[in-house]
Amino acid sequence: MDDESPSGRASGNGERAELTARLSVPEMDCPSCAKKVDKSLQRVEGVADVSLRPVTGTATVSYDPDRTTEAAVVEAVENAGYEVVSDESIDGSAASPAPHGTAAASGSDATGGSAAHAHAASSVAPPAAVWTSPRAKKTWLGAAFVVAGLLVEFVLTAQNVAVASVLGRGLSVADVLFLGAVLGSGLPVVRDGYYSARNRSLDIDLLMGTAILAATGIGYFVEAATLAVLFSVAELLEDYSMDRARDSLRELMELSPDEATVRRDGAEETIPAEDVAVGETVIVRPGEKIPLDGIVREGESAVDESPITGESVPVDKAAGAEVYAGAINTEGYLEVEVTSVAGDSTLSRIIEMVQGAQEKQTEREQFVDRFAGYYTPVIVVLAILTTAVPPLLISRPFSVGVAGYAITFAGDWGTWFVRGLTLLVIACPCAFVISTPVSVVSGITSAAKNGVLIKGGNHLEAMGDVDVVAFDKTGTLTRGELAVTDVVPLGGRSERDVLRYAAGLERRSEHPIAAAILARSEAAGVADVPEPSAFESVTGKGVRATIDGETLYAGKPALFEELGFDLATSRHRTDGGLVSGRAAGEDLPDALAELEREGKTVVLVGTDSALIGLVAIADEVRPGAARTVERLRERGVEAVMLTGDNEGTARAIAEAVGVDDYRAELLPEQKVAAVEELRSTHGGVAMVGDGINDAPALASADVGIAMGAAGTDTALETADIALMGDDIGKIPYLYALSHTANGVIRQNIWASLGVKAVLALGVPLGLVSVALAVVVGDMGMSLGVTGNAMRLARIDPERFS
Repeated sequence: MDDESPSGRASGNGERAELTARLSVPEMDCPSCAKKVDKSLQRVEGVADVSLRPVTGTATVSYDPDRTTEAAVVEAVENAGYEVVSDESIDGSAASPAPHGTAAASGSDATGGSAAHAHAASSVAPPAAVWTSPRAKKTWLGAAFVVAGLLVEFVLTAQNVAVASVLGRGLSVADVLFLGAVLGSGLPVVRDGYYSARNRSLDIDLLMGTAILAATGIGYFVEAATLAVLFSVAELLEDYSMDRARDSLRELMELSPDEATVRRDGAEETIPAEDVAVGETVIVRPGEKIPLDGIVREGESAVDESPITGESVPVDKAAGAEVYAGAINTEGYLEVEVTSVAGDSTLSRIIEMVQGAQEKQTEREQFVDRFAGYYTPVIVVLAILTTAVPPLLISRPFSVGVAGYAITFAGDWGTWFVRGLTLLVIACPCAFVISTPVSVVSGITSAAKNGVLIKGGNHLEAMGDVDVVAFDKTGTLTRGELAVTDVVPLGGRSERDVLRYAAGLERRSEHPIAAAILARSEAAGVADVPEPSAFESVTGKGVRATIDGETLYAGKPALFEELGFDLATSRHRTDGGLVSGRAAGEDLPDALAELEREGKTVVLVGTDSALIGLVAIADEVRPGAARTVERLRERGVEAVMLTGDNEGTARAIAEAVGVDDYRAELLPEQKVAAVEELRSTHGGVAMVGDGINDAPALASADVGIAMGAAGTDTALETADIALMGDDIGKIPYLYALSHTANGVIRQNIWASLGVKAVLALGVPLGLVSVALAVVVGDMGMSLGVTGNAMRLARIDPERFS
């Protein structure tokens, strides 16, 4: 099989490349299941690395093809008691010649990305037919036998006659019916318990299988049948709830279309998306999804990028614009040149990172794993002691009053055997163990669908515990693009005159300020921008050129002061200082002082003898910045701005946005020091920046958040959390989601522990039956923690905007 795999190939030194089998194992849905599979795989010679994801029901196994095969890997998984499902049942197409999964070389993909796409396609187990599965049918059969047995045992007592004898023990009709229930519902449990014992795994399957066999062996048929049926129902309900939890991950995967319409040799052809190569042109018609990342080469349309960025408003796209796989073309016709293969698209990387996020455990999850390692053995020992010790110590029955009730203790073996059996049921830590991972996956997947990529459960947990959010200024609180904010005409001129001359002077300049002025003049409809001659740049101060036969200047106030102008009697500078002089005009001093006080860059336009007007330019504050800061403050989180800009500009932006504090004129290493200081004075710190220029500060914070990461590979890779769009308003939503997730995890952990503790205390007193232990302690709590975790998917970003 390995030689036939499209991705299996020789390495550069002549040795065969290591292969990776990616398998779908839907029934592997809890950490104990994963441990059992891992132990089985570790016994296969040639297996190099194993990555198991029980929340998604998938396994990724790297192996040496010279020492083992994928068939051996699959056999090892199935020897642990779990069926491996083929890719065909996942997406309806054969992703590789492998019968159960996809095999790919662990290095770069020789097929140009198809293996990576197959990986994304099989990264979540397929939907399961839980209620019509063979396990379900056996459970319903067992339940029917139990109901019939109970009717005969307690209602139709006259029909409960002896019908057989086994090893000297008579069997009644009810006994036979209960044994039928054990055979129908209990055999799958005993089978799973056998696999657990074989893999030396002390888990729920081994405990329940042992309990069913023991109860049957000593003739407690009612208890054995009840345990077998209720536990099987509990397993089905847990499978169903886990399948529902996986739905959110499947929805992510379904965002990208499987097929693309590509133009080849002048004709249109519909082919699988993974077969499209970089540089080819795909056709996207109205209503269709864009199949691959690319650049628009022809056509115009509004594109809904909400699956990627979370932005609800469609974005206008024309020739030269970048588009992402999974975005929806809402109205126009587009021809897109492909820039990345299917497995390397932004959406594919998001899906892969969401999957990988499961492997980064939170501190609480690590605690749960450690605790569970002690919990189960201790309870098993207590169950054994409960069964064996009381009958030896209690010579005659006695009663004890508890809360007004008389509880009788007797020394018969049967009573204490049932109580020990009940403790075995309670020994299962399933609800406790899954309480954290299902919450993490629910939170991370919900965030991804709203344009927020959280790279791990540890980052989700840390974000919920931050006390202060530090924002970079440029590109974060502001747009990061200079724009004209004010045009002030002087000497009887109009705004159009000021923009016309300013645009003419700046049209040959490549400075960002020039671009802002030209954009504003175009937006204002100034069509007769003059062509300058004798253009000259005055370094650091402005420009000079001849327009309409007259020499004009555009530049900083300092340039015009050199020309002899006294610009103000008293005005603020952007560094907070003052300069004195004689006013140059009636309107200028107040306007100039006010604009500079606001931290704006002022460009004067005029000749060497008269001023035409001034243009103020600034990096505009994002519309939602102030609201974001306000929302954070409402939730008890402080906001601080860290910037390399001068004091005046920083102060103006800080006042406009409403941050609690700001630090100006910071070098990158000084931003790191500021983050450390905030941590020492406030607590947890989240840093929000562009993911590149702020890399040191992002890395030093407890949580690094990158803005606008959809088009930035660096931000996707380096940030702890990435906002796929430029919507700063997602920060309050991110904090609320993370904070709520932490609360849900705490609720799940302590609720499952508390219920188990109460039940365990009630068992020796005879207050807890086997049925109650299964229904409440196992099935009820597993469903409860899963349902509680799914609440995170209902947190709406709009509530925090």
